[in-house]
Amino acid sequence: MKYLLNTHTWIWWNMNSKRLSAKVKRLIPEPTRYEELLLSAISPWEFCKLLDKKILTIACDSEEWMNEALDMPKLRLVPRSSTLSFKANNLPQPFHLDPADQIIVATAREENATIITTDQLILGDKEVKTLWPNYFALGRPLIFSSCTDHQAPCRAVCTIFT
Repeated sequence: MKYLLNTHTWIWWNMNSKRLSAKVKRLIPEPTRYEELLLSAISPWEFCKLLDKKILTIACDSEEWMNEALDMPKLRLVPRSSTLSFKANNLPQPFHLDPADQIIVATAREENATIITTDQLILGDKEVKTLWPNYFALGRPLIFSSCTDHQAPCRAVCTIFT
């Protein structure tokens, strides 16, 4: 099975967030439990936009954080292609208004992957397979510290986004 990490799931994993379910925390570090992990190329861009908008702040170099966060077992960064752009723009309507989420869903459909997400609009799409990490109240600043269980790049203060 292939799993595609939604942007927040990728960030939460690399910040050792308690927002991830025990199932996801067991799944990701055990590469024998999946064929591959996927991450849309839009996710690093979204990460940078969250930093720009001060929705997410980190206490280290953002490029270094990103490079370390991309170093996960069996992780493949899926590039944005003209096919994915077309498919993202032609999802059944009504659909998510966030273009990045449209690309993520189109990527999951194209790759026949299960999305690990808490996004309610993606979870509501009956055409896409999803795995739901734990989901708690949004909008409260959280402090994530580095973790010894996996390679968490740095200490970060984060306000989780929808």
